[in-house]
Amino acid sequence: MMLIIGLTGSIGMGKSTAAARFLERGVAVFDADAEVHRLYAGPLVATIEAAFPGATTNGAVDRGKLAAILIQRPERFTELEAIVHPQVRASQKLFLQQQATEKAKMAVLEIPLLFESGAEKYIDVSIVVTAGEDIQRRRVLARPGMSQSKLDLLLARQMSDAEKRRRADFIVDTSGTVENCHKQIDTIRTTLDERCGTAYEQFWR
Repeated sequence: MMLIIGLTGSIGMGKSTAAARFLERGVAVFDADAEVHRLYAGPLVATIEAAFPGATTNGAVDRGKLAAILIQRPERFTELEAIVHPQVRASQKLFLQQQATEKAKMAVLEIPLLFESGAEKYIDVSIVVTAGEDIQRRRVLARPGMSQSKLDLLLARQMSDAEKRRRADFIVDTSGTVENCHKQIDTIRTTLDERCGTAYEQFWR
């Protein structure tokens, strides 16, 4: 049965690089962040505007405005997650069902808050990407629209890198070159090639 891989890691640790390598190796990847962007561009705009007045601009959720509201009231993250997470999970289910229909041997769910949300129970194998704290901060602060206060808010919601590594089945260190990251992913991909999963039958059919 298809193996479900959970790919996670704190912000700026290199999840996108790792996910891209899985795609290059023929493994389909569901990007939870990309799905949230899609939802923010249309399907959830009215619901989020009703819950967080002033958080939308020109018919889409304005992530900067929403972040400003949450910086002032971080306890409201739970309210936002109650709106967003069920929609993301529904899309994940459709993705996995499609992969199962196509007889895929494995599929990747890229989930930034895998452990924080309790989603690890719905997968077969977890991979955590990691890098040094200084590298992480440099990467994130180089992003457009990012500030130290916004980064601190995001990090406060995320489990420590050390705890994620402790829980992981596999760890990928992205501190070095992209080629080095690719080698680590390739090794994991080969290791998992003959492994079968049980999570799909239990939770996603």
